[in-house]
Amino acid sequence: MAIWRYLFLYILFFTNFQTSSADSKVSDAVYNLSKESEVREPSVFLAIIARNAAHLLPNWLGYIDNLDYPKSRISVWIRSDHNEDNTSKVLQEWAQNVKQLYHRVLINVSDTPNDYENTAGPAEWSESRYKQMMYLRQKALDSARKQWADYLFFVDCDNFLVNPKTLRLLMDEKKTVIAPMIEVFGGKAAYSNFWGGMDEEGYYARSDDYFPMLQREKKGCFEVPMIHSTLLIDLQKTISDQLRYNPPLDSYTGEEDDILVFAHSARMADVKLNLLNKEVYGYMIQPSGASKTLKDMRISFTHIKLEWFVDHPEELMPVSSHVSLKYISPEKLGFDEIYLINLKRRPLRRKRMLASLKELGISVKLFDAIDGKSLTDQQVKDMKIKMLPGYSDPHGKRPLTMGEIGCFLSHYLIWEEMVNNGLSQVLVLEDDVRFEPDFRNQLRQLLREATVLNNKYRWELIYIGRKRFHSKPVQMVPGAELLAWADYTYWTLGYAISLSGARKLLSAKPLEKMVAVDEFLPIMFNKHTNSEWSNHFYPRNLVAMTAEPLLLYPTHYVGDVGYFSDTETTGLIPPELQQNDNEKLKRRIEL
Repeated sequence: MAIWRYLFLYILFFTNFQTSSADSKVSDAVYNLSKESEVREPSVFLAIIARNAAHLLPNWLGYIDNLDYPKSRISVWIRSDHNEDNTSKVLQEWAQNVKQLYHRVLINVSDTPNDYENTAGPAEWSESRYKQMMYLRQKALDSARKQWADYLFFVDCDNFLVNPKTLRLLMDEKKTVIAPMIEVFGGKAAYSNFWGGMDEEGYYARSDDYFPMLQREKKGCFEVPMIHSTLLIDLQKTISDQLRYNPPLDSYTGEEDDILVFAHSARMADVKLNLLNKEVYGYMIQPSGASKTLKDMRISFTHIKLEWFVDHPEELMPVSSHVSLKYISPEKLGFDEIYLINLKRRPLRRKRMLASLKELGISVKLFDAIDGKSLTDQQVKDMKIKMLPGYSDPHGKRPLTMGEIGCFLSHYLIWEEMVNNGLSQVLVLEDDVRFEPDFRNQLRQLLREATVLNNKYRWELIYIGRKRFHSKPVQMVPGAELLAWADYTYWTLGYAISLSGARKLLSAKPLEKMVAVDEFLPIMFNKHTNSEWSNHFYPRNLVAMTAEPLLLYPTHYVGDVGYFSDTETTGLIPPELQQNDNEKLKRRIEL
């Protein structure tokens, strides 16, 4: 009986063991697939070396914040010295606010000394500055190796990584040293972060492949003799141990320059330098002249941002949420009001202009333009608008469009508001303008000069932007450096107008004999080339001047990619959909 009992227990145990083993194998298989197969992302050592970059950092750090890579796998190493601005303070604030996001943040900044001796300006590269850069880049390389980082990622503070996938895309190429191609903002310069050729002494040489690669006529990953500014080094590869910045190899005989020394060490180690240009990865600021001041550099970057807004209204430059940014206090710059005319159905233009004006520190009143697409023939008749007899567009040989009527009414209503509210001088801006560098200060100086000359030459209209028709030199207003007399002109991009000027324009009763608004203005200061049209208006004594040089230009010209004109369109939408807006418009006109 005892034997059978033991036999039964043995069978029971063996069966349970088999079942348990099978369950265990299934469980282990699931565990292996869900747990043991997971691999951490490679660790990255991000080296930030900054000097006099306070004006760049809020946006530059915004792009760093946006990199599509887990911050827990990134160590940030920051060095900054010889600053004449508050670069170190911006970096310290950012480092403090992001230290919980990254694997670690190591920062060492110094405010003294604040410059290099015997230099013409903060942008000049002296011998001591080159030596310091070699030293700092080597420190970054040594620190990354000591931390056993998988990759070292250098990104200069004047290189803006607009493509958040840049880091991953570089890793995917499996190269020891690789750089994303970074071109100058606007694509109007031949400068970039790579060389297509190198001479026997290790200096720059132009190559046949340079421009095809720069302009992405040839796309791919290419071996090049030099990369700089933004680059990724794979420290997992043992050959990378031979790369160095400082001191140079004994075989190096060139100048002490970090990019030259590094390229030489790569050649000696037979490490290829690679350039990736398959996509757009970022943009850089063209190097400044040595004599440029910090103010010049700030003005230049502000202008770059405004140009960026023109080309990318749907994606304005990001600003890091981890730094406090102080915008210029918005002002009206001596005007009683600054009007921005914008169609409600053009929100991207409005977004771009408001962002630009915020950057410039200019306070505006948004004025909803009258949309010609919503006007019908009957509504135009109800408002007693009549086209000037015999009028025909000089270029299109056609009557007025509804868009041109809407444009005229938009300006007309501003002139009325001026008179009704007793505004002595206003600035009118349309929403398709690009600003010249240092626009704010130049406009302030222009108005100051006009005010000084007002006793002698009482201005009533000043074009800030316009289309000239004559190649002959402009005639400057006597005693002026920034003001000239206006001649026959197109466009109403931007203009200053005085109260007496607005009264003259309204007293001409232009709605009863309407022409395009940019034809009407030169008629009123008696510089129009068509005397038949001009004879319908009297007196034609508006005192009109123009900024010289001009401070505004169109964002796009006819034929440019992205060009469109709302004033030249004649399409209509059903009147019943616009009835309320048009009744409101009628009341505004009749007031």
